[in-house]
Parts: sequence; C-alpha cells; structure tokens
Amino acid sequence: MISIVIAAYNEEKRIKPSLFKVKEYLTKQGMDYEIIVVDDGSNDNTARVVTDVAQDISHVLVIHYKKNRGKGYALRKGVLASKGEVVLVTDADLSTPIEELSKLLPLISDNKCEIAIGSRALALSEIIKKQPWWRQGMGKLFNKIVKILVLDDFRDTQCGFKMFSGDIVRGLFKEARIDRFAYDVEILAMAKKKGYRIVEVPVRWINSPGSKVNPIFDSLQMLFDLLRIRLNVGSVKTKRN
Repeated sequence: MISIVIAAYNEEKRIKPSLFKVKEYLTKQGMDYEIIVVDDGSNDNTARVVTDVAQDISHVLVIHYKKNRGKGYALRKGVLASKGEVVLVTDADLSTPIEELSKLLPLISDNKCEIAIGSRALALSEIIKKQPWWRQGMGKLFNKIVKILVLDDFRDTQCGFKMFSGDIVRGLFKEARIDRFAYDVEILAMAKKKGYRIVEVPVRWINSPGSKVNPIFDSLQMLFDLLRIRLNVGSVKTKRN
C-alpha cells in the first residue's frame, strides 16, 4: 500500500480538486492506497471540505487541530499516522503533478534507494510555470546556506514531492523536531547521517499562486531552524578527495 500525506493550511479552494486527481490517478494505476490530509489549524473550511470529500473517496483520513503549527509539524502527524509500505509527501496544490509519482516509485520498489526526492533544479527538470522572482531569490539563498551549514549533496531540498520507504520515514519523522518549512533539510540530514540512500529526481513543476510563505518571518525562521539542525544533527556534507 502507498500512503499519500498532504499538509493543508487554508486550502479550501484547492484541496478538493487535488484529492480527486490523486484518487483518479491511483485508481487507474490499480494501487492500494490511503490519503492522509492534515489540516494545519486552518481558519477557513479546509477540514470541512476534506471531510465532505472523504464521503466520496474511500481511504481518506483527516487529521485536524486548531492551532497552526507549521508544515513540518503537520507532515510529521500525517506520516506517523500512515501505514503504507511506501509514503509520498506532496503539496496540497499538486505543484508537482501526482503523475510524477511514476518516476520515484520504481527507485524504491527496485531497492535502488530508500528515499527519492523530486527536484526542480536538475538538467531534466521541467518548470512549466516559474515562481515569482522574490521566491526564486529566497530559494537560491536558502540553498546556499543549506550547503554551507548542513548538506551539500542536493540541488533542491525544498521541492514538496518526496517518497520514502514506509518504516524508514516513520522512524525519521518520529525523531524530527523542525515544525516549519526547513523540515526537509532536517529529514534529509538525518537520513544521510543514518546511511540511507537518497536519489534526487527531476520532475515537472508548475507554480501555483497563493503561497503561504511570509518572506520576512519565514526567512528568519528558516535560518534559525538551519542553525538548530546544524546543532542537533551536525554537518553531513559529502567528503571529497
């Protein structure tokens, strides 16, 4: 079985079509699946919309709490509730189309790696619609700081489309502490430190308007969280001769 875990914050307008796209794709592929949506303290009708969708789509679990805690916290709740042999975390807006799952799943199924991560920064990545200039700038700066402080293996740690072997990801998220957007770096750093094989995979990506990122607050929070990761996990850079 495959578990699809989605963190959702104020996604009442986008979450319903996304869930039906996921369901349609998985059904066509003949997959046994569960979809776990974690409503991260939304102040709109996200939880109600997902609950209504669950009436039409079987195997949908809704996790809800009142206070917004951050994407990392939400995904941690969802992953720890999952039961799949394979777990995919993906964004509520499906910026990376669910069909890209077909590029990641064989890598884990064929035991070529334990973790396969989508990337927007490889030569074969296909960016259909770019982010605004300020988001691109934030991403490039963040990636440089990640390389200096923690990891230097990956071109794109922040693409929200990542697949894991089930037992491994539940172990990683059980140990994780970062609640907001830098959670990806913490998970990858812990995984690398434990010796798990990680493959970066070029994917299609389409920017969706309506970002929840605050350019000032979230930038400062991400920098602080990188320092926490460096302190708690350490630097796990690739040794080069």
